[in-house]
Amino acid sequence: MSAVTEVQNTTTEALAALLDGGEGSLVTLVAGETRVAAHRAVLAAASPVFQAMFAHDMLEASCGQVSIDDVEGPVLRLLVAYTYTLQAPQLPDTAAQLLSAADKYGLSALKAACERQLISQLAVETAAATAVTAVRHSCPDATRAAVAFIKDHLQVMATRGWADAVLEYPQEVNEVIRLLGEPPAEASSPTATGGGSTPNSDCQPHSGHSRTPAAAAPPTSARHTPPPDDAAASRFRSLSCAERSRRLIEAAKEEGPVEEVRLLLAAGADVRAKDGGGLTALHWAARRGDAAVVRLLVSAASDLNASDQERWTPLHEAAYFGRAEVVAALLQAGAYREARNSSLKTPLYIASQLNNQHIIKMLTEH
Repeated sequence: MSAVTEVQNTTTEALAALLDGGEGSLVTLVAGETRVAAHRAVLAAASPVFQAMFAHDMLEASCGQVSIDDVEGPVLRLLVAYTYTLQAPQLPDTAAQLLSAADKYGLSALKAACERQLISQLAVETAAATAVTAVRHSCPDATRAAVAFIKDHLQVMATRGWADAVLEYPQEVNEVIRLLGEPPAEASSPTATGGGSTPNSDCQPHSGHSRTPAAAAPPTSARHTPPPDDAAASRFRSLSCAERSRRLIEAAKEEGPVEEVRLLLAAGADVRAKDGGGLTALHWAARRGDAAVVRLLVSAASDLNASDQERWTPLHEAAYFGRAEVVAALLQAGAYREARNSSLKTPLYIASQLNNQHIIKMLTEH
């Protein structure tokens, strides 16, 4: 059964349930000055995020009013209209904003329709914004199309749109630049890194746009690494404890550093050390989805529940970036699934917001 057919069936059932819904069946969605009344049953049938919200009787929902952040009024109206009609509007000017809202509320069919609209309207002035949107919201087709377009129209990098993207979304632009440097065959998986921090990134984590969720990132296969050679590890022992710990965090941030991590641990690097944002090496390995490094750090007695400045644990990171294999490894090692960040969100809540069913299942079954 297709996603659209399934939603149509559940929405039909929801519409039938409205007859007996009573006054409590309505909820008001608020975006700025815009207020839209809608039926809970319809919203819940179309969106797993609304379904979870109403099922858990969250404070806003229980009061009959829900504040919709990061969505403008006109886009909110289109979003609600879609839940009733299942017809994606053909409005090029709002495709990017509507895609973002559809991704946030788990409306996969609407997101796919918006992605197709973005691809169809690629132009020199809009290519940078399209590429950023595609990377931020894990849209592989749009990412491929935007990167291919930029390769064929390098003048995109001289546009105001590119300059604005560099200033506002440096992480996503770094990912686009990385993909521009890859052969076409390798560029076919643009979201494999989840849009996370690049090795050379100096941005503070958990602020602004430093997180780019990967809704369904493939698991990272463990790489075989031999026991560390004592002679090789000795070159790190001459370093100060602080420098060894700093290098351990840097190694955990980079692609494929298993052997260096192993040598640093053998040289006595402190797995409890944190960077300026309060992240440990385990945080970074979990964010990047490197299960081999995660297991190595866990075996070295890393703090599974260490929290950064915003109280994100490694399990929060893995859930946010869609790192299923890392989630499994952390849970198996005993990570605390009920940990709450500074916004009081658990890893399960984050996975539910991103509609990552695989991770939701693991977090509820273990």
